[in-house]
Amino acid sequence: MKNIKKAIIAMSGGVDSSVAAMLLTNKGVECIGVTMKLISDDTVKISPSCCTDKDIEDAASVCKSLGIEHRIFNFSSNFKEKVVDNFVRCYENGMTPNPCVQCNRHLKFDKLFSEAEQLGADCVVTGHYARVEYNEENGRYLLKKAKDLSKDQTYVLYSLSQKQLSRAYFPLGDMDKSEVRNVALENGFINADKKDSQDICFIKDCKYFEFIESYTGKSYPEGNFVDTDGNVLGKHKGIIRYTVGQGKKLGLILPEPLYVLDVDSVSNTVVLGKSEQLYKTELTAKNINLISVPEIVGEMRVKAKIRYRQTEADATLIQTEADEIKVIFDEPQRAITRGQAVVFYDGETVVGGGTIV
Repeated sequence: MKNIKKAIIAMSGGVDSSVAAMLLTNKGVECIGVTMKLISDDTVKISPSCCTDKDIEDAASVCKSLGIEHRIFNFSSNFKEKVVDNFVRCYENGMTPNPCVQCNRHLKFDKLFSEAEQLGADCVVTGHYARVEYNEENGRYLLKKAKDLSKDQTYVLYSLSQKQLSRAYFPLGDMDKSEVRNVALENGFINADKKDSQDICFIKDCKYFEFIESYTGKSYPEGNFVDTDGNVLGKHKGIIRYTVGQGKKLGLILPEPLYVLDVDSVSNTVVLGKSEQLYKTELTAKNINLISVPEIVGEMRVKAKIRYRQTEADATLIQTEADEIKVIFDEPQRAITRGQAVVFYDGETVVGGGTIV
């Protein structure tokens, strides 16, 4: 991005956003470091793994060393509604959500952009590993994979709109993680050796179902494990404990290994089957956001990814409605799961994505 005069830097307290802030400051850009306070005492009942007071202190420390202003935005009520409540609601309805996608969509690239406008900033800068380019041929902003493919985060950024991409800047997109660490060490940042946040930020040292039970105060009823013919195989301990593809901790003694094929919240049943029954060649996605093209005309060949850490697979897209896309894979994919994001790629460019339904 050219001609940046003023920017707000989303600073989590981690090394990536700290180095991003330094790179912009060194270019003479007027920078304001902002940290989103997402967790409050009444938001969750279990200690989070990030977004803590210590993370805020680390972000403030880096801003002080860079000589830039640091602000804290309290988005805890928005985070509760858009991310945490959605996470719980999905599990209660037999789905497996990706809260990082929701956080990026509703907090980092919605609420923060509103704040940036009020502050007169040209762009929002984050420490994500991704790149944005402008395609003059079709007049669209493109989201592209990072140089360091092992850290590429485009999967969780697929929901960015054209307006947001036009004002988003990811300075780490052309850097390797090792380079970023070295820059932080050379500049004496307090968080230079800080570990990357893992898994879900608002759940620490516990299982998802423990968090949900504590958060809601509910006790989720037992129900039946059934096979694909409806035969009862035993009792489950509440549907929030299970996700498609799961084969462990079912609490059953079975003559052969079985896996979760489906979680039916209406009948309160968990459907089990053999490993080969997990493989499907088609899925339907909604809540679509297209980036490289305004719509899918006819059929489009892409690489599609059904989980953050899953390998991309060859597929064909057919847009069946304005907000619905059918994905047909060349080879069957294991454990396609409702609630997860599916993201489409054309080489290093993100075509778009949606939520698997």
